[in-house]
Amino acid sequence: MAADVDAIVIGAGSVGNPTAYFLAREGRRVLVLDELSASGQGQNKAAIGGVRATHSDPAKIRLGQESLEIFSHWKEETGTDIGWKPGGYCFPAYDETTESTLRTLLGVQHAYHLGIEWRDPAEIRRVVPGINPEGLRGGTYSPGDGQVNPLKAAESFTHEAVRRGAEYHYREKVTDLLVDDHTVRGVRTDRGEYRAPVVINTAGARGSQIARMAGLELPVAPESHEAGISAPVKEFLAPLVVDLRPGPEGKTANFYFGQDADQQVIFCYTPRPAVPGENRTSTFEFMPIAAARLVSLIPRLKNLTIRRVWRGLYPMTPDGSPIVGWAPDVKGLLLGIGLCGQGFMLGPGVGRTLAALASGTRPILDPDVLATLSPSRDFYRGTKESLR
Repeated sequence: MAADVDAIVIGAGSVGNPTAYFLAREGRRVLVLDELSASGQGQNKAAIGGVRATHSDPAKIRLGQESLEIFSHWKEETGTDIGWKPGGYCFPAYDETTESTLRTLLGVQHAYHLGIEWRDPAEIRRVVPGINPEGLRGGTYSPGDGQVNPLKAAESFTHEAVRRGAEYHYREKVTDLLVDDHTVRGVRTDRGEYRAPVVINTAGARGSQIARMAGLELPVAPESHEAGISAPVKEFLAPLVVDLRPGPEGKTANFYFGQDADQQVIFCYTPRPAVPGENRTSTFEFMPIAAARLVSLIPRLKNLTIRRVWRGLYPMTPDGSPIVGWAPDVKGLLLGIGLCGQGFMLGPGVGRTLAALASGTRPILDPDVLATLSPSRDFYRGTKESLR
């Protein structure tokens, strides 16, 4: 049977929309399927919008660099405002362990020409006005990083993909992959069947379930994370700030916050222990813990008005790295899953990589770097990276 389209993308989210856009830009016939009512309505809208290349893993660094390039020039390229806010990332250090970690990472970061440097306490106080100076040892600052509005980005990527011929089907759930002789032929949904020589799994929290339809068992397990946002306040903070210290209450690892392009303060923390599962109901303990962390870093925010809180899912892998590449033993199935809560910031880079693989052109990542993201890798070869 002839193919209906050149590629089917499962999931209209942080990775799926850029993938569809780059494929459509190359003239490919693309069908995007999503069980929700619109683009970006899964984990994409739960993101806080930080975008950085200052990771410790070479693959994430390269994907982050590519994503920054795309996001920062998006308005220039398309005429659409997606809330891009330059201002960088700042990692303050209040203890010897954090300082040592940040200084050690500068080696690999400089090897990839990232504009990140160690700054003394006075400089960190200038970059982060109002930061608590007690015990501050300095920190790293990467002015080239920034923030983007996740909902505006999802809408714009979708619009640009459709403008170039991509077709989107919403409220249509993929129920099976059509696999014959170890080759994917298309998908079955709750409405019908579609054929394509390439199927691209960018299903986020459902990524491992979709892979299982082709007989693949991949170690992607969702964890719940909460976030919140304030009412607008007078602009005072340029970078997104990441405090790597564990919280004194013992229930958090790092804590991060920033002020977006609409002057709202947006914040999140990594819970400890991790909260496995897909429960997206907000908890009573989140705000008291988050407020204590925020005020301990920026005391002037003690009277901040919080507008809302929410909960999203981080599709985690054992080694903390995404799964990007061709599926093992199933021809024609591409994977872009397991982004570990960094799907939004890495999404355009992953999308461009998947589009290149699907089209047979050269990916942006060198082969040895791309191999570290392979679905066939040893997921237990090392520990999760330090900069979450």
